[in-house]
Amino acid sequence: MFYFIKTPGWLKKIYSGCTWQMNIAEKKIYLSFDDGPHPVATKFVLEVLEKYNARATFFCIGKNVAAYPEVYQQILAGGHAVGNHTFNHLNGWKTPVGMYIENIEQAQQLIKTNLFRPPYGKISFKQLKALSVKQPTLKVIMWSVLSADFDIKITPEKCCRNVLENTGNGSIVVFHDSEKAFENLQFALPKMVQHFSRLGYNFEKIDCVN
Repeated sequence: MFYFIKTPGWLKKIYSGCTWQMNIAEKKIYLSFDDGPHPVATKFVLEVLEKYNARATFFCIGKNVAAYPEVYQQILAGGHAVGNHTFNHLNGWKTPVGMYIENIEQAQQLIKTNLFRPPYGKISFKQLKALSVKQPTLKVIMWSVLSADFDIKITPEKCCRNVLENTGNGSIVVFHDSEKAFENLQFALPKMVQHFSRLGYNFEKIDCVN
């Protein structure tokens, strides 16, 4: 399994129409959580965020919103932002354009948002163009730091180092509120939030993107 912990500049240039980070002049970090809502992992995340008065953005899978509507409502009640992560967690590189857009639109019926993140970060240029036509209000949000909490081959300590060593002003950081990632998430998230809170950082949600 290959992935970048810190997104390289050349990749940001290739997908320059996507948002990879926020204003680097401010001591703000933008935590994001993919693949929820989940009845255990998401509730854990919400408890950690509440403890530090932190806000975050949850990129939700439509079928999980349908399965756990009460958890989804808890995200909203906590003052957090939500984003569309397709209905079935589709890999854009393996999905026809029409089917991919339809799946996003299916999720959009449950998730009222102007934010979209492609699962795995995999979306074709044809899909991006079609999305801009069919759902012009949706802004594509990627990330600058990947925790790799989903990788069961790394230790929770390694997951924690991934975010501590690569996060800074304006970073969009990805964790996963999922069963697979929960062991690493449970260890790394509280330590990360505590560390950067002590350094004077605020944790903000992604409300909108210009």
